[in-house]
Amino acid sequence: MSSTTSSSTTVDRNQPYTIELIKPEDHEAVLSMLKTFFFKDEPLNTFLNLGECSDLEKYSMKSLSDNCSYKAVNKSGDIIGVFINGLLKRPAATDAPPEKAADGCSHPKFKKILGLMDHVEEKFNIFDIYPNEEQILDGKILSVDTNYRGMGIAGKLTERAYEFMLANQISVYHVMCTSHYSAVVMEKLGFHEVFNMQFADYKKDGEVVFKPAAPHVGVRVLVKELGKEVPKSLL
Repeated sequence: MSSTTSSSTTVDRNQPYTIELIKPEDHEAVLSMLKTFFFKDEPLNTFLNLGECSDLEKYSMKSLSDNCSYKAVNKSGDIIGVFINGLLKRPAATDAPPEKAADGCSHPKFKKILGLMDHVEEKFNIFDIYPNEEQILDGKILSVDTNYRGMGIAGKLTERAYEFMLANQISVYHVMCTSHYSAVVMEKLGFHEVFNMQFADYKKDGEVVFKPAAPHVGVRVLVKELGKEVPKSLL
């Protein structure tokens, strides 16, 4: 996940916006928003100078079919923020080991990013610390148009996801952050760290793979546990 750092223009910061489910007809607009902000600003993408990458686009959009991703929309109908989520399901003991995400990637630079994610999943299994959970909500991409930052949009998108969790008896919200800024945002929203790994400790053939600019120093996995009862703020 990443926060945006692009230059801003003047907008009416008091204008209303709504939080809505991302539907199939929104996919083109969501992808356009990600290309404008998230893809350019994510620290690993920037370090690798990733550029146009159809594999990244497909990866970013594939969890929308889980119907638990949300958009912030301004009064003009423009998407000004998204939180793309997916569902993590506990594997059965009889399941075959899952395929590595990097194995099916043909783009050499994005393959490096997927390789890092595979490595984190090898070292850390969220279900090990939540033995009673069969399903966990996985926050994949949180991105807000820079012109609308500071308006509480990230928090409202996250609150809408809480409603989904409560309706579907899901107690744990999981995010993996490669951006220092997005990790700080999630901590402000009440998430806490359960795993971290410095980029300097991730090596291939003895060489550090990622050296993004400060303050981005590593991967952090954060979670928030949600009670079964609806918080008063959501009533």
